[in-house]
Amino acid sequence: MYRLHCFSQSGNAFKVAFMLRALGQPFETVHVDFFNGATREQAWRDENNEMGEAPVLEDGALRLTQSGAILSYLASKHARFGGEDEAEQRDVLRWLLFDNHKFTSYFASYRFAHSLAPAPFDPAVMQWLLGRMDAAFQIVDRHLATRDFLVGAEPTIADFSLSGYQFYPVEESGIDVAQRYPHIGAWVARLRQIPGWASPYELMPGGRRAPRPATAA
Repeated sequence: MYRLHCFSQSGNAFKVAFMLRALGQPFETVHVDFFNGATREQAWRDENNEMGEAPVLEDGALRLTQSGAILSYLASKHARFGGEDEAEQRDVLRWLLFDNHKFTSYFASYRFAHSLAPAPFDPAVMQWLLGRMDAAFQIVDRHLATRDFLVGAEPTIADFSLSGYQFYPVEESGIDVAQRYPHIGAWVARLRQIPGWASPYELMPGGRRAPRPATAA
C-alpha cells in the first residue's frame, strides 16, 4: 500500500491524494507536523526529504518527492491521466511546469501569507504576489474558456496539479476564485465530479486551523 506523508493544509499533498483516490488506489497517510516545524528538522529531512517539503510518497522501498514528479510516476505506473499520446504528454508536462513555477506557486504563497503564516506579510509583498497570481490565473482562465480540461478531452495530471489549492475555503486566501475567474470556477466544479474526489480536510490529517484575521484581497 502507498504511504503518503502529508498535512491537511497542503494543496501540493492534496494533488497526490486526489490522484490516488481517482486511481482507486488505497493509501495510508502519515501526518507531517508542518506548523510545528517538522520539515525544518534535519532528522526529518534526512529520513524523508532533503528538500524539507511535503508531500512524500512511499511505494514499497521507493520514496518519491515533489508533487509533479509523483503525479508523473503514478500516471506512468497506472497508465492513466498522463495524456493520450506523445503530444498530449508534452502538453501535460508544459502545464506541470507552469503550475509549479507560477500558478500554484503564487497562489499558495499568497494564501499562506494571508491567513496561515504566524504574522502578516508586508502589504507591498502581498500586492506583488497578488499581481503575479492574477497574471497566471488569467492565462488559465482564458485557456479553459474553450475546453473542459487543460489537456485533451479527459482529466490529466495537469488538472490534478493546477487544482491542488482550489478546494480550500475562500477565507483562507481571501480570493473568491470562482467569482473572479469563472472558467476556472467551472473547471473546479467539474473536477469535483471525478470519482474519488473529497475535500482536502477529509483526506489528509491535521485538521483545520482557524485562519489568522487578515485583510481581504
